Amino acid sequence: MATEAGRLHARRGHERLRAPGAGPNHELVFTDRVIVTLVILRFQLPHAALAVFYGVDRSTITRAVHEIRPLLATRGFAVPGRPELRLRTLADVFAYAAAEGVELRIDGTKAQVRRPKANKPGRRAFVSGKRKQNTREATVITDEKGSTLWTGAVWPGPAACTTRRP
Repeated sequence: MATEAGRLHARRGHERLRAPGAGPNHELVFTDRVIVTLVILRFQLPHAALAVFYGVDRSTITRAVHEIRPLLATRGFAVPGRPELRLRTLADVFAYAAAEGVELRIDGTKAQVRRPKANKPGRRAFVSGKRKQNTREATVITDEKGSTLWTGAVWPGPAACTTRRP
């Protein structure tokens, strides 16, 4: 890809000319992109379903999630009743649970994904024998009341969910 761009640059003799305002336009405003991301993270709705709701293409929803999710991850998860405390890593969650005596519940939720490209390493890792689909599993950690404390640690399909107490 980089060599192709370099070859085209050498052929043109200058940087690529772009008109003002050129490039992809966001069909969803920022608040809608945040809402779409939160809905997908909370309810695991298919991207196509939300695309129909917002009247956009599925790829627009996917792009919005990929843009917003890192922003949410750096912000961290607020602890219910303690807005000053943010849990950013799995180690933070276990340290909080040990210090406060909170019983954690860990759940692994499988979500269907598009099949990885042929002849790519790791393609077979995404095949879930249980669901007979290409999936990935995300870990959700809640407290005893069911309040979400942390979401993350996504891995390919046939991973087993384990429940641990700190």
